[in-house]
Formats: sequence, structure tokens, C-alpha cells
Amino acid sequence: MAITIPKEEYIENIKLHIDDPVAVDEFSWNLVKRLHKYGVNKNTPVVLLCIGTDRSTGDCLGPLIGSKLAVENNRFFKIYGTLEQPVHASNLDEKIKEIHTKYPNAFIIAVDACLGKLENVGHVTIGDGSLQPGAGVNKNLPPIGHIHVTGIVNVSGFMEYLVLQNTRLNMVMKMANMIAEGFNASALKFQQETYVQ
Repeated sequence: MAITIPKEEYIENIKLHIDDPVAVDEFSWNLVKRLHKYGVNKNTPVVLLCIGTDRSTGDCLGPLIGSKLAVENNRFFKIYGTLEQPVHASNLDEKIKEIHTKYPNAFIIAVDACLGKLENVGHVTIGDGSLQPGAGVNKNLPPIGHIHVTGIVNVSGFMEYLVLQNTRLNMVMKMANMIAEGFNASALKFQQETYVQ
């Protein structure tokens, strides 16, 4: 069953900086609003598809988040993509098929690192619609996700593979911590049903 969104319930995409002291709270409330908007309930499997590889500093954001949530034994999200079992260009199609087979009515949140303008590095965005994995490095991969979360880890425009390889791990770790905390907080808020529409 496809999950659709009424146009009148549009929620603006947000952009949060990892050093903002209220980033985790704003992230979690925005995500909870989107879960309610899409009609997610306690019976809806929520799949977190954390895309990336542990072979590139800049591109390990997704697997880092997946591993952090898996270690914390987060039961709200069905997690795909960890440092031990990453989801990347070579196995993305296979994992998408597996998700659709195992969780046919799932609500999918796609998470990935991306490159952007210098002034946006260090920002995390949440938005409606699919993520286009690999777009920053000119890979043609299938779009995925009802909503997406991206972390802008470095600057785009020139030799993207090399830029991802030379991204500071400190930046990626801070971003992974903030996003993982945001997911944990949103799961708690959603399960406690503290959000009032």
C-alpha cells in the first residue's frame, strides 16, 4: 500500500546546523510532524535506510548513524545500513527489494551524506520525498524514501570522490551523533504521543 501526502499538509524542509544547541529538539519535532502527516501509526514499520560506505570518511555518515542506533537497540526503527553491513551502490537495489518484500507497508526514511555549498557544510536537512543516492558523485541509483535526511559533509563542485575521501571524520562524527540523537528523541516523542496536531 503506497503512502501518499495531502498537498495541504506540506511541511517545509528544514536545515539545522550541528552546533545549534536546539538542533536535536527541532530535528525530532519536525520528524514527528512528518510521521503524523503521513499517517504512520504504531502498526506501521518505520524503516531507516542509512546509505553509505565505511570505505570513505565523508560517505560513512549513514552507516555511522545506523550503527549508533543499532548499538542502542532502538526498536522503533527497522535499521538497514551499518558499519558492519553497509548499504551502498553495489547492494542498494537488493536492499530496496528486501525492504519491500519484508515490510510491504513500510514508511521509509532515507539517510545519506551529501556535498553542498561551503556555507551549508555542517548542516542537516529533513525533507519530504525520495533521496537520490549517489547524485553528488554522478551515480545513477534508484530514488528511495518517503522522506529524506541528508548531512552536508563537504563542498561540491570538483573531484567529488576525492573530497569525500578527505572529509574530516570529526565533522561526520558530530553530524552522526546529532542525527542519531534526533532519531532517538523522535521515536520517544512519537511513541509517547506527545505531539498535538
